[in-house]
Amino acid sequence: MQALKASLHSKALALSAAMLAGVGMAHAEPADWKIDPEHFSIAFEVEHIGYQHQIGLFRDAEGSFRYDPETRELSEGRVEVEAASVFTDHDKRDEHVRGDDFLDAEDHPNVVFEATGYTPGEDNGGTLAGDLTLLGTTHPVELDVTINKRAKYPFGHGKETLGVSARTTISRSRWGMDYAVSNKLVGDEVALRFEFEAIRQ
Repeated sequence: MQALKASLHSKALALSAAMLAGVGMAHAEPADWKIDPEHFSIAFEVEHIGYQHQIGLFRDAEGSFRYDPETRELSEGRVEVEAASVFTDHDKRDEHVRGDDFLDAEDHPNVVFEATGYTPGEDNGGTLAGDLTLLGTTHPVELDVTINKRAKYPFGHGKETLGVSARTTISRSRWGMDYAVSNKLVGDEVALRFEFEAIRQ
C-alpha cells in the first residue's frame, strides 16, 4: 500500500512538473513587433573636412521583428529605409547625398537591414547582428542595443511596447560609397543611431 502511494505521489509530481513546464513554454512564446513609424528616428553623423561632424536623418523607414522578451531571443527582423528621405537641413546637400556620389537613391531606393541574431548582454543591453544592404551590396554589421523600457503604453493604442536604442559605426567605402574619402573631404566612418518604439502585434 505504501509503495502504491509513493508511486502515485511520484506520478503526480511528474504531471505537475510537466504542466508547469508547459505553462512556462506558453508564456515564453515569441511575439511579432512592429516599429511605430511615428516614433522611429534614424540619425547619422559623418566628418566634414575635419571641421565638424555633419548630422542628418532618414525620415521614412519601417520595420518589424520577432522577439521573445522573456527569453530575450530574436528569431527575425527587417528594417527598410527610404534612401531619398535623407535630410540634412540643406536642399542642395540633400540632393547631392541622394545622387550617384552617395546613396544613388534612384537606382537603389531602399537601404535594408536584415537581422541574423541577437546576443543578450548584461542588464538590458545586447548585440544585434545582421546584414546591411546599401548600393546593392550586402555586408554584415553589429549594433549595440539597449532595451530602454517594456510596458503597456500609457495612452493611445494601449498595447505592450518596447523602447529601443541602437548604435553602430560603418565604413561607407566598404559598400562602394567612396566619394571624397581619399582626399578626406568627407569622412569614411558613418555613425548610425536608431531610436524607436515597437508595438506588440
